[in-house]
Amino acid sequence: MKVDYSKSEYYYNRELSWVAFNHRILGEARDKTIPLFERLKFLSITASNLDEFFMVRVASLKDMVNAEYTKKDIAGMTPIEQLEAVNQATHELVNMQYSTYNRSLLPLLSQNGLKIIEKHEELEEADKQFVDRYFQDNVYPVLTPMAVDSSRPFPLIRNKSLNLGALVSRKEEGKGGLKKHLFHKKSNANKELEFATVQVPSVIPRIVQLPEDKDGTKRVILLEQIIERNMDKLFLNYNIECVYPFRIMRNADLSIEEDDAADLLKEIEKQLKKRQWGQAIRLEVEDGIDKKLLAIIQKELEIEEKDIYDIQGPLDLTFLMKMYGLEGFEHLKNKPYTPQPVANLAQGANIFEEISKRDILLHHPYEVFTPVVDFIKQASRDPQVLAIKQTLYRVSGNSPIIAALAQAAENGKQVTVLVELKARFDEENNIVWAKKLEQAGCHVIYGLVGLKTHCKITLVVRKEEEGIRRYVHLGTGNYNDQTAKLYTDLGLLTCNEAIGEDATAVFNMLSGYSEPLGWNHLAVAPIWLKEKFLYLINREKENAKQNRPARIVAKMNSLCDPDVIKALYEAAAAGVKIELIVRGICCLKTGVEGTNDNISVRSIVGNFLEHARIFYFENAGKSELYMGSADWMPRNLERRVEILFPILNPELQEKVWHVLDVQLRDTMKAQILQPDGTYDKVDRRGKDQYIAQEEFCKEYVQAVAAQEKEEKQSRTFIPETHIESV
Repeated sequence: MKVDYSKSEYYYNRELSWVAFNHRILGEARDKTIPLFERLKFLSITASNLDEFFMVRVASLKDMVNAEYTKKDIAGMTPIEQLEAVNQATHELVNMQYSTYNRSLLPLLSQNGLKIIEKHEELEEADKQFVDRYFQDNVYPVLTPMAVDSSRPFPLIRNKSLNLGALVSRKEEGKGGLKKHLFHKKSNANKELEFATVQVPSVIPRIVQLPEDKDGTKRVILLEQIIERNMDKLFLNYNIECVYPFRIMRNADLSIEEDDAADLLKEIEKQLKKRQWGQAIRLEVEDGIDKKLLAIIQKELEIEEKDIYDIQGPLDLTFLMKMYGLEGFEHLKNKPYTPQPVANLAQGANIFEEISKRDILLHHPYEVFTPVVDFIKQASRDPQVLAIKQTLYRVSGNSPIIAALAQAAENGKQVTVLVELKARFDEENNIVWAKKLEQAGCHVIYGLVGLKTHCKITLVVRKEEEGIRRYVHLGTGNYNDQTAKLYTDLGLLTCNEAIGEDATAVFNMLSGYSEPLGWNHLAVAPIWLKEKFLYLINREKENAKQNRPARIVAKMNSLCDPDVIKALYEAAAAGVKIELIVRGICCLKTGVEGTNDNISVRSIVGNFLEHARIFYFENAGKSELYMGSADWMPRNLERRVEILFPILNPELQEKVWHVLDVQLRDTMKAQILQPDGTYDKVDRRGKDQYIAQEEFCKEYVQAVAAQEKEEKQSRTFIPETHIESV
């Protein structure tokens, strides 16, 4: 009997799948085999992820509910049903975060010589003097205390800001002075409580180190505790009745009518300002907060009861990422990995000569990002280079690529840069770079109306003896030299003529809206890419039906496109072996009827963030390998400019396949999706301990060592023997 795989029962809800992903990250923070400070880092990541999830995904659900939108998602849930389920799931996640922090991490930190002073009341006398002096010298001049009364309305509380809320009462009136003129007299017996607040400044480090104990224990206290202890200095005319920290999350999803925006850059700048004052959607308060104080905050922010999170510990655990940087605890961290030089690519070599010899595969962060930077830098100085064209989605704060592009324009090159202004939470940064590039003489464009340009591509046009030659870089990750040390990504440097033609067509499409009639090797979203993926999946299905070799191995960040999932189910039902490596969201189910357990899904959460997208298709023994910038999500396949590119060189195909193969062998960091929707660690019975990321680190270090040894031997001096004739 043929199964209808479009039914909602065969799909997971996207938002709940994301919460499950964050649970997997939290699992790393709870893993006792991981160094303590690495566990702090993972807990911090869960907090940062949750913030973004609320600002975008939960905010979107609330917008749908407010608009009375009732259409169901692929899992058959209405927006209000999703919101209720997400609310319950995130409360459970937060409770587990703080259980991990309080019961596991805090005691271990103390045992290892680092004590976090949780409450200022715990301070010894000498420490009190220290923090009071620190407050007076460093904090007090920055603060802006705000009282609320009939003449001063409730202040605007900024998104994600940490604040201290207080209930205060006016001190008994003196004989005169400013206070007598400003305030109405009230009977002290009828003491009226008023609301006051102060924002904990983000410009001052939140972690303040105290003098070491006699036994050498390092101690820290959080900035809000120092301010709380000194609240009376901020409200001199008041008695401080109670003080509690609170933090709000606002709707930060930008709403931009691009068709009506005469200047997209100015419109986004305007919308960014609104992000700080969007609808409040989540309120975090310290557990045990005074009920009167909470009632005031809740009323003024118009927060529902279910959106209040009682926190048993310090609000906003992202401060733990700063804790990671404390000195003296290197033994509690992973040994840092140094990205290795790219094999057979000498430092300072002419990058264009090297690419003309062969295609070059780059694997970050195991290999250095330097060749990508050198590609742009050398192009900016090379007198034979005529033009440079590049897409930028996210770049670092002090990007060498931006500097090289600006230098290229100043050197007279034709430089075209597409800066994606709508890269979420990087909009402000990208606006700065766009203006800098324009000032340098680059031609800056902002992409297509209604679409994000998410593809990663650079085209360098060079005049050589044989004529014009095009050099292309295509990647799975951003042109960001900093995240390239943390995210696993792959890149390809090539001067393949057909790919060069396609690259030109991509940039003509982006700058001139010219739609090419066809492509040589690239598949480009939003028009051609989804069709390409469905074709490749269906080809495997037909091969399986004909008893020809059929297999799909795909690695990505997220999988939630219903058409792709349906095609995968049908291929599995036909006998295709499908192995998926999906780091985050996965709306596909395993163990679905008719698929004969032919689909497996694994998620790998490790020291590096898995970011590469790789797709392998067996193709009846003539296997094909692709890489790209797109996940299998509707937004990537239908609402973004994305690129899928093939790996044509057989030697590089082996290397890319090796990446997939190593990840499929991971027995320690991989978690397997079960038919009930949970993720379990790999059953290690009879298997060796194998961590894919550590294996790659080891392989690249060994490869460089072997190359250096070979070069050293080839440089060994062997004296020449001469026999002179008599």
